[in-house]
Amino acid sequence: MTFKKYLWPVVGGLTIALSAWLLYKELRGLSLDDLSVSLLAISPAHWLMAGASSLLAYAALAGYDRIALMHLGRKVDWFFITVCSFTTYALSHNVGASVVSGAVVRYRAYSTKGLTPAEIGVLIAICSFTFILGTLLLAGFVLAYEPELLVRFGDLVPVDASAATGYLILALVGLYVVASFLKLRPLKLGSFNIVYPAPRVVLPQLIIAPIELIGAAGIIYFALPEVGNPGFMVVLGIFLISFSAALLSHAPGGLGVLELVFVMGLPDMNQADVIAALLVFRLFYLLIPFAIALVVILLFERSQFRRENPPDMQSGHEDGV
Repeated sequence: MTFKKYLWPVVGGLTIALSAWLLYKELRGLSLDDLSVSLLAISPAHWLMAGASSLLAYAALAGYDRIALMHLGRKVDWFFITVCSFTTYALSHNVGASVVSGAVVRYRAYSTKGLTPAEIGVLIAICSFTFILGTLLLAGFVLAYEPELLVRFGDLVPVDASAATGYLILALVGLYVVASFLKLRPLKLGSFNIVYPAPRVVLPQLIIAPIELIGAAGIIYFALPEVGNPGFMVVLGIFLISFSAALLSHAPGGLGVLELVFVMGLPDMNQADVIAALLVFRLFYLLIPFAIALVVILLFERSQFRRENPPDMQSGHEDGV
């Protein structure tokens, strides 16, 4: 138990240290003045587009929970789902170990709506799988469109890929969809049944997850200058690699991992411009939502405390004392 408690913090810490060292080797010539110039060079219109992309991403994230609840056959107020989803992802993206940190928030929130621990576990699994499905779907499209993408990373990503790889990934996603229409029987694991998602669940998965990832990648794309910009598809592909690596590393906020992958993936761009764009991403996608999420948690816990301890009970307790 003690080993598991410290495993992911240690993994995250080691990942940050390694990424920081590699990033330092890449950015030794970068100065704060260069970074300031790059930030000031971002036009107001592009700041607005980056902010709009962030709103699109977090709006889509609410759909993850909605899809999972649809699979469970549970009805929860849309506003509650939106706030819960926003808070979950705002915290997990910043804290790291997203499955664990997200599970704590979702359990606390959805247990107040009558969901059992088993149902909340399925909800978390569906949300995680929806993200994986969206990542695979977009990765397939990106590789089919830009088959030379992984060449940009040299030995950092020791995987060979081509347009055929992209088509294979898309075919696997297609099989998942076809299997949904075939209405396969539930898979029994002991006393637990795994029900294959119905088409009304699968089809929204194919829409919501890509929208969220496109919105998140859009923040970086709009913050990058036009000079040397390889286009949205390449930026999206680099984002899919960097964001997935950041999640797997369990480093809080993907610190160092995102920067390293993007700097190596955009060798033709000014490094200061790339880092400036990632700072904008961290501001809109991580820091501002994180600050709002902390306020939401405070208000939620305050309301729960008042509900569990109404004023008449508190006054009665005081009279008894």
